[in-house]
Amino acid sequence: MTQAQLPDELPTGLQDALENHDLTGAQRWLDGSPPHLIADELARMDNVDAVIAFRLLAKDQAITVFEELEPVDQQAILMGLRDTAFHEVVEGMDPDDRVRMLREAPAKIAQRVLAGLSARERRLTAALLGYPEGSVGRYMTPETVPLNQHLTVEQALARVRARGADAETVYTLPVVDSGRRLTGIVELRELVLSPPDRTVADLVVTEAPRAQATDPAEDAARLMRETNVLDLPVVDSEDRLVGLLTIDDAVEVIEAADTEDVARQSGSAPWEGHYMAASVWQLARYRVVWLLLLLLAATLTVSVTQAFEGTLEQVTQLAMFIPLLIGTGGNTGAQAATAAVRALAVGEVRGSDLLAVIWRECRVGLVLGLLLAALGLAVGSVFVGPDIALVVGVTLVIICAWAATVGGTMPLLAKRLRIDPAVVSAPMVTTLVDATGLVIYFMVARMVLGL
Repeated sequence: MTQAQLPDELPTGLQDALENHDLTGAQRWLDGSPPHLIADELARMDNVDAVIAFRLLAKDQAITVFEELEPVDQQAILMGLRDTAFHEVVEGMDPDDRVRMLREAPAKIAQRVLAGLSARERRLTAALLGYPEGSVGRYMTPETVPLNQHLTVEQALARVRARGADAETVYTLPVVDSGRRLTGIVELRELVLSPPDRTVADLVVTEAPRAQATDPAEDAARLMRETNVLDLPVVDSEDRLVGLLTIDDAVEVIEAADTEDVARQSGSAPWEGHYMAASVWQLARYRVVWLLLLLLAATLTVSVTQAFEGTLEQVTQLAMFIPLLIGTGGNTGAQAATAAVRALAVGEVRGSDLLAVIWRECRVGLVLGLLLAALGLAVGSVFVGPDIALVVGVTLVIICAWAATVGGTMPLLAKRLRIDPAVVSAPMVTTLVDATGLVIYFMVARMVLGL
């Protein structure tokens, strides 16, 4: 087995070689490693070591590795390169990858990048930067090989051979009319397997999915996943072809969106860059804001407990079940919120489904509450008697139904208010359900026990 086939052993080799000033060993490691592993290792290093390692790469390998890096890591490496190497890297990048890097780059780096590009690459980059932030236009490749529908298969293949080297992909070939308006697509496989005298019009798929350049990139990427296409044609407002969204960029868009959702669902702000390269202070800074907000919100629970202090003094056994009840309610709400956020993200639920989601989650919560209440009654009757056990059982049914309803509803309401659903998901739902769950518990106790 070769060195490149041992990913678990590779990440320590490069760092050790650089720490020991063994450039020959570092070069050997780089020569035997695939681009994605090199990029991962560079992202773990400090900026100085990362630049040293990057400069050991051959030109073509360096560009491939560079495009594998996150924008924040790309910017750090560019800052350490001299003019010649700097210009070679940015000129060799695909326009969409270059725009992704420039999206959050400091003005100094952005100006240096644009100034060092050839006229053609600068024009392509500027065109993509002109589209709205987060739109398909920022992620598509403008380097395509469009075909006229009147071409024969033989002529079409000749065109692909002549222009394919300058395109990012030739697997999906857009078919356009004389005004460059998109009429459909044809796959390269169909051209290769068809007789030379057939026309492109005989092979074109006119109902192929497409996206407008101003559409959200996440929506376009998820459309690609749903329709199982490798490349998605992108058009302007007049249906003229402007580029293709390729599958690798679509995967990155979905990964970035999912990463942001996961961070917000856990009560943290999303960050860019490699986790292992982030400092302790950076990670703490991203998390502390939400923790402070949730801490303030949690004071509701303290206030509720104080308001029902008299009830607790009369039946002290009620205090034993407070952690159990608020924990169960919080977990039930978090489960429903996570399911709702995920359903919204993949398009299974829309804002118009609000009432249906409320009805569905309320019934799910009731079923869960009844199952848990049965266990609570059995255990509670043994330890605290049937009266307190009944209070706990009834409360479990109500809390679970309430928590599931709140958890499933809040992300949809947030979507209607144009707020990221993930922001009001698990941590916020849990905090709200904790406070309201205590109110439910003490009200049930007063009614059942006659307090």
